[in-house]
Amino acid sequence: MSAQTALMTLPTDFGLAGPLGSFDAYIGRVSQVPVLSREEEQRLAHRFRDEDDLEAARQLVLSHLRFVVHIARGYGGYGLPISDLVQEGNIGLMKAVKRFDPTVGVRLVSFAVHWIRAEIHEYVLRNWRLVRIATTKAQRKLFFNLRRLKTNLSWLSAEETRAVAADLGVPAAEVSEMEQRLSAHDMSFDPLPAAEEEESYGPAAYLSAPDADPAHLVENEDWDQDSSAQLAAGLKNLDARSRAIVQRRWLASPKATLHELAAEFGVSAERIRQIEAAAFGRLRGLLPAPGV
Repeated sequence: MSAQTALMTLPTDFGLAGPLGSFDAYIGRVSQVPVLSREEEQRLAHRFRDEDDLEAARQLVLSHLRFVVHIARGYGGYGLPISDLVQEGNIGLMKAVKRFDPTVGVRLVSFAVHWIRAEIHEYVLRNWRLVRIATTKAQRKLFFNLRRLKTNLSWLSAEETRAVAADLGVPAAEVSEMEQRLSAHDMSFDPLPAAEEEESYGPAAYLSAPDADPAHLVENEDWDQDSSAQLAAGLKNLDARSRAIVQRRWLASPKATLHELAAEFGVSAERIRQIEAAAFGRLRGLLPAPGV
């Protein structure tokens, strides 16, 4: 059994085993886990670090699950499921337990806050919008702190923008850019209409097709018509047998084979091929080269 699997298994000695059923039931059960004293926490942490005791690590995790729920509730304003936020926070808690050094002299809850928040932050950034709103370290800092510093729903004034930038240690331009990103909304590229008789007006409706240029359409149509006219004129300059062979071999459907034409004209298949090659040579001399 891996360490992560062991840490995520609820023990029976706390009476918490079995299906949780709902998130409220989960909160009720984790709140029943006793909070560890400093001495108990130190003893369990030493057992896990020195003896690789997974049961000790599991008890450390279980006794701090209530704190993960408390931290996750602070991110409820992002519109993401609280159960998912708690799950990501639990991963951060397990990472903190793995790295916790009981000899430093701090409590595990103080050490684990960073790891819990880090995992929740990553989850929020991945899922808050379809398009990632923050990719650099500075943008991530702005994303979470700008929402906290804004006291109302109105746009920041120039003075407020400079104050926020000074508080966060970033340029004012980046504050304005992040504010615009926070105020924007995702739009489906090709949304479905609300009703059958309605039309959809997503971004896809305003993209031009690669071949939608009227000039190209006219040019292509003129080229096709001119080429067809020149080919017809060129065929008229061939003798009847050569013209019939070219038409039957390349312009008819289904196309005739060399052997079928050889039987029809009473010559060999090789002779049909020679006539065909000679006819193409004459056509190339009669038709202008492309682009001329």
